[in-house]
Amino acid sequence: MKNIAFGQYYPAHSPLHAMDARMKVILSVLYIVAAFLCKNVLAFGALLVSAAVLLILSRIPARIVLRSLRPLFFIMLFTAVLNLFFATGTSVLVSFWRITIYVEGVYSAVFMLVRIIVLIFGTSIFLTYTTTPIALTDAIESLLSPLRLIRFPAHEFAMMMSIALRFIPTLMEETSKIMNAQKARGVDFSSGGLVKRAKALVPILIPLIVSSVRRADELAMAMECRCYRGGKGRTKMKVSHLRIGDFAALACMIAFGATLLYLNHRGIGYTM
Repeated sequence: MKNIAFGQYYPAHSPLHAMDARMKVILSVLYIVAAFLCKNVLAFGALLVSAAVLLILSRIPARIVLRSLRPLFFIMLFTAVLNLFFATGTSVLVSFWRITIYVEGVYSAVFMLVRIIVLIFGTSIFLTYTTTPIALTDAIESLLSPLRLIRFPAHEFAMMMSIALRFIPTLMEETSKIMNAQKARGVDFSSGGLVKRAKALVPILIPLIVSSVRRADELAMAMECRCYRGGKGRTKMKVSHLRIGDFAALACMIAFGATLLYLNHRGIGYTM
């Protein structure tokens, strides 16, 4: 639970930390689109290289980013297995009973695994690791501000997302404390079948829900005591500005997407 990456900010002096938060949100969306553009070996190779470049530019230790993959290991493995056994093709690799594994299925499983890893890398580096929650809130509010014409609550939506991201690590820490307290009282979370382990989670969920509701009430009271009234008439201490480097990063991302499209047409290796 301590390995959850969402909401964690890693302070450093890097080109990604210095970028405007609005541009990082746009780049993260484009990077997700670019990840789904990959269709063959060359494109996925370029995608892996881009993830390594982002890691170098962010100046974040690789072990910290890799640590965020641990909680999602089961999901990644499950997705890869599904692609391995359910993808069809023409070249049979292994066949037993009613199960047939194709070479195309192996490619599909590897490609899907690489795509998920790169997506986690890209979104974590662009959004949470290099952007503070306050800057992310302001960026989302600024990008959604045109929707105010149709009475969309842009500020409230951005504040809600920021609070949710901010309190995920806090809830994880609270869960760890409750688990340790229950273990001290003799509760066993590691033995028994699935049903027994699920029942053992009840002493964790109830205190966690009560603590979350109490924390939300305290936060609402604190915001009211500070005369918080939403985004109407609100000013900012730090006004963000787009610079040449931000537009250069956008141009690089567009060029990267065009490169992936070109590599897809090269058609080397298995194509999804």
